[in-house]
Amino acid sequence: MNLTGIGPLVLIGAGKMGLALARGWIAAGLAPGELVLVDPSPAPAAEAFARDTGVRLVPSAHGVLIAVMVLAVKPQIMTAVLADMRPMVGGHTLVVSIAAGISIRAIAQGLGTERIIRTMPNTPAQIGKGITGAVRGPGATDADRDLADALLKAAGDVVWFDAEQKLDAVTAVSGSGPAYVFHFVEALAAAGVRQGFSPEQAMQLARQTVIGAAALMEADPAPVATLRQNVTSPKGTTEAALAVLMGPGGLSGLMDKVVLAAKLRSEELGR
Repeated sequence: MNLTGIGPLVLIGAGKMGLALARGWIAAGLAPGELVLVDPSPAPAAEAFARDTGVRLVPSAHGVLIAVMVLAVKPQIMTAVLADMRPMVGGHTLVVSIAAGISIRAIAQGLGTERIIRTMPNTPAQIGKGITGAVRGPGATDADRDLADALLKAAGDVVWFDAEQKLDAVTAVSGSGPAYVFHFVEALAAAGVRQGFSPEQAMQLARQTVIGAAALMEADPAPVATLRQNVTSPKGTTEAALAVLMGPGGLSGLMDKVVLAAKLRSEELGR
């Protein structure tokens, strides 16, 4: 879907995730004059983006016509933001939220509209490699879904769900998932140090191993189980390692606990 002529598009919150989306929208053809960034305390990166592109950066959306509003603020301040934005929102406005744990019902009550798309992206969206889970509210049309899909695809892939409850699990799997991968790199590097590498050597080995494995997974459409098996020679070193990683008390059971903890926290944020 072409982004030309969809504005005015107002982005509430010009942090890292918001700016990542904004850069993608401009690259996808959205005219700078159709995009307004709203942030009362913008970071230097937001100021530079506005200066370089000609996009408006304002401390408040009051007086701004809004066709599409994207909420990219922290969940902890969402209630105040919704109260502030309510007078500017009506049936003419599509609302897209990327705030973790804030339900469609809460957004609808705060803004007085059910024309809402709720989403959960992750931080690789900053380089166009993200994955976003999305669900539409009862007032959102098929055309609204298509528009939101186009906006979200500026940051990577999009997966749509019928049940909003799935977004708590999306938060736990892919929203928080990059942090799990980063910690895996830390743990792998630390294990390397204990085998005699310098911290710099261990981190270089661990970091590039994960970068390379991710790139191979992106390039090769084979199931990930097949990619794992391709590395695993019978009775070899990888098989010995995987016997521990995949055995009792190994990674699978731990990831169940990790994802459940994040999901429960997401549910708590939404209450």
